[in-house]
Amino acid sequence: MKKINVGLIGFGNVGTGAVKILSDRKHFLSNKIGLEINIKKICDKDISSKRNVAVDRCLFTKDAKEIINDPQIDIIVELMGGIHPAKEYIAEALKKGKSIVSANKALLAQEGRELFALAQDRGKSIYFEASVGAGIPIIKSLREGLVANKFYSIFGIVNGTSNFILSQMSNNNCTFNDALNEAKAKGFAEKDPTLDIEGMDSAHKLILLTYLCFGRFVSLEDIFIEGISQVSLADVNYAKELGFEIKLLAIAKKESDELEVRVHPTLIPKMHLLSSVSGIFNALYVSSDLAGNLLFYGPGAGQLSAASAVVSDLVDLTQGLKAGMFRPTLNIAVDKSIKKLRRINEIESRYYIRFMTVDKPGVLAKIAGVLAKFGISIASVTQKERKKAQVVPIVMIIHEAKEKDLRSALEIIGRLDIIKEKSVAIRIEEV
Repeated sequence: MKKINVGLIGFGNVGTGAVKILSDRKHFLSNKIGLEINIKKICDKDISSKRNVAVDRCLFTKDAKEIINDPQIDIIVELMGGIHPAKEYIAEALKKGKSIVSANKALLAQEGRELFALAQDRGKSIYFEASVGAGIPIIKSLREGLVANKFYSIFGIVNGTSNFILSQMSNNNCTFNDALNEAKAKGFAEKDPTLDIEGMDSAHKLILLTYLCFGRFVSLEDIFIEGISQVSLADVNYAKELGFEIKLLAIAKKESDELEVRVHPTLIPKMHLLSSVSGIFNALYVSSDLAGNLLFYGPGAGQLSAASAVVSDLVDLTQGLKAGMFRPTLNIAVDKSIKKLRRINEIESRYYIRFMTVDKPGVLAKIAGVLAKFGISIASVTQKERKKAQVVPIVMIIHEAKEKDLRSALEIIGRLDIIKEKSVAIRIEEV
């Protein structure tokens, strides 16, 4: 039976899981695919710590060049993370004639344009299923399963840490800080969770999804990014009363000849499938012209879930090697009907707004008057509590309005003497 040799750079959680799957299911896989996937060398800066898989010690090295320069290795799996030196390792490996499997969404989001071009030039491939949604087969589905489709939009809950926090706030009535501390205690959040809770991790994934759907490689600077750290328990509860759940969404949406790319907390109607996605689970809601609306759902993290996607990529690549065929990394058709990116100030949306005001007559009229000057109409309004001589919340849902008009109105309203705290505005998506 033909053997395909693989070199692994990065033997952390996901790397250990991939080796475990390839070891435990060696015969299961070889019978399915007609060849043997053999781990020939493993590189990691820590080769002494025990993992939950038995590995021959002679396979270990601390020098990635031993893998990159080994002519017997066909595929390199990069699971070390970070931008440098991962970028340099992948580039050198491609030049040495090796294809790549990676889970490194930050690297591919920021440097993917260059690396994909190099892979194409060298007749090699970079596969990256585990970079978005762990074991959810969203990359393969967009690239192959839906190859005949044109896409209208993709809405993604793609960060398990943020989704766990918002779910805990909604389901257990706990504050953001309490939910974050629980996420850390359960291992769902990093010691420094900034990339997750401030939306950067979701933005990296959105770059890859946008390219797959629309053929546009946007940069981080093109994406409006707003995290969940300022979402309060009060707003989560008020949203529920109004029939919504708050989720951190990564959104790529085509409107006429413009493309919107944004990450931010969003109110979703409770009747929508995305609203019920809880805990560390991820989900992606894809709207296409032929297949219609599709939901992809599953664990967004976890050793074996992500490792499953790595092994899937390995199998895809080995089949190409077995057949002696080049399988391009990405052969994505550019949507030529898209003329420009729509900036956040130009988007139109419904909004949830919470004002904290003094409790006296005429307050609502003053707020409504300012909104009216900017052509913003109110769909519903509720004064949540009435305690004399205290600050009270007024919660509104407004009809569709342009973002820049709403922001201008809120700036003026914020200067009124009736407003006692900064107003909160959260976008609503009907999806």
